[in-house]
Amino acid sequence: MPRFSLLINSTALSLCLPATMALADLTADEVWADWQAYMASTGYVVSGSEARGNGSVTVTDLSMRSALGETPADGALEVSMGTIEFREQGDGTVAVVLPARNAYRMDLAPETGEKIAMTLVYDQTDHNMVASGDPSEITYAYTAQSARMTLDSLTVDGVAIGEDVARIAMTMTDVAYENRTSTDTLRNVAQSMAVAGLSYDLNFADPEGEGTVGLKGAMQGLAFEGAGTLPLQSETQDINAMLSDGFAFDGAFTTQSGNYDMSFSGPDGSGTVNNTSQGADLRASLGPDGLTYDVRQREVNTNMLMTEFPLPLSFSAAEVGTGITMPLQKSNEEQDFGLAITLSDFTMSDLIWGLFDPEGQLPRDPATIAIDLSGKAKVLFDFLDPAQAAVLEETGALPGELNALTLNALTLDVAGAKLTGTGDFVFDNGDLVTFDGMPRPEGTVNLSLVGGNGLLDKLVGMGLVPQDQAMGARMMMGLFAVPGAGPDTLNSLIEVTPEGQVLANGQRIR
Repeated sequence: MPRFSLLINSTALSLCLPATMALADLTADEVWADWQAYMASTGYVVSGSEARGNGSVTVTDLSMRSALGETPADGALEVSMGTIEFREQGDGTVAVVLPARNAYRMDLAPETGEKIAMTLVYDQTDHNMVASGDPSEITYAYTAQSARMTLDSLTVDGVAIGEDVARIAMTMTDVAYENRTSTDTLRNVAQSMAVAGLSYDLNFADPEGEGTVGLKGAMQGLAFEGAGTLPLQSETQDINAMLSDGFAFDGAFTTQSGNYDMSFSGPDGSGTVNNTSQGADLRASLGPDGLTYDVRQREVNTNMLMTEFPLPLSFSAAEVGTGITMPLQKSNEEQDFGLAITLSDFTMSDLIWGLFDPEGQLPRDPATIAIDLSGKAKVLFDFLDPAQAAVLEETGALPGELNALTLNALTLDVAGAKLTGTGDFVFDNGDLVTFDGMPRPEGTVNLSLVGGNGLLDKLVGMGLVPQDQAMGARMMMGLFAVPGAGPDTLNSLIEVTPEGQVLANGQRIR
């Protein structure tokens, strides 16, 4: 899995940065040995020339290289750190003297397509790192006034690409990073980070003049807390093998605010996008139990202007979020999965409303769309294993089976109508006949619609829905729903029985 390996190997460098003071003594040799063991466990080959002094180890021409694929032709990532000194400070701690500049070199040489060579330079100012603890549990503490990553060089098939075609620049200020590592059967890592501000400036252009994309932005008040385990020896090219060997992480990343400006141009037009938010939360975990990913942005405001559209587009939302939970490895037991999508208090400018509702017949209250699904499934193949993934692709076999699905919550509140619902189903994978190849479901879903007829009347009056289609929609609602207690309220209870019958409010419809 070359892309995942690149992520792991690149992140490995950050994991060497560091945490809280302990009360045991460390030597320079022990800290240097820990660095080498850690890099080896993440797939790096470490090289450098060592020189020992009185309580110090100096490593010159230090470089770390890792393959990006299963063969040398896939390319490699190499980090050149120059000279690093590990210096005992007389109080049981070791100062790690880092160079002000590091270089990250990446070579990609796929069997087909372009060969790419890229060098990123990492510059840091007023930086400091101290290691403390004992060889079985080393804590590092790192600070820097600023840290900047820039694209230094880029070649494609041997042709140099200039800054006018590709530009990458990212700067962090007031960086504080803590990391504690301990080793038993696995390497255990706990981390925290705080960054006052992050700014970025990215620009890419088609060398043939077909288009450009530029992105500038910033985030304030960044923080990270996380922990994970790394196998002492594992095949970093195979994520499935790493998971089986104990690889796992769980982390949370937050920001207080952010903004970006994007511009683009091309044969099909050009435009700009401006976005601001009052912070974001991202939680991610990966391990033998599966993948969990949840990201939320607060108070989002977006403005767009495009040459193909005569009016500016403006949107805002109180919250935008997506959450995913999914199993990754084969198991004879049921495993959890889930999907959650949230768009709350969504509004758009009157200019956009005026395109289809110039007379203001529809309520323009903030809209909310939210769905929360969870369930149980069995994974029948290790689809992250390249060999098993190839078999799945060749045979077309299903990688898993659905056992249960729960609609925890459904909310669709738009233009004066509100649909809500909950539901719960189990599936019989031994019966693929009753529902034409689909596992037979059994369960119920409860739905409630308020304001549906009123919205339909407005859409007919605006000419957006023809009268005959509106009549058909009302007939369908009459078939699947019954009047509720409130005005313009419809309720619906849909049941699927063990015999495969489908009932709507007690009436059989299948």
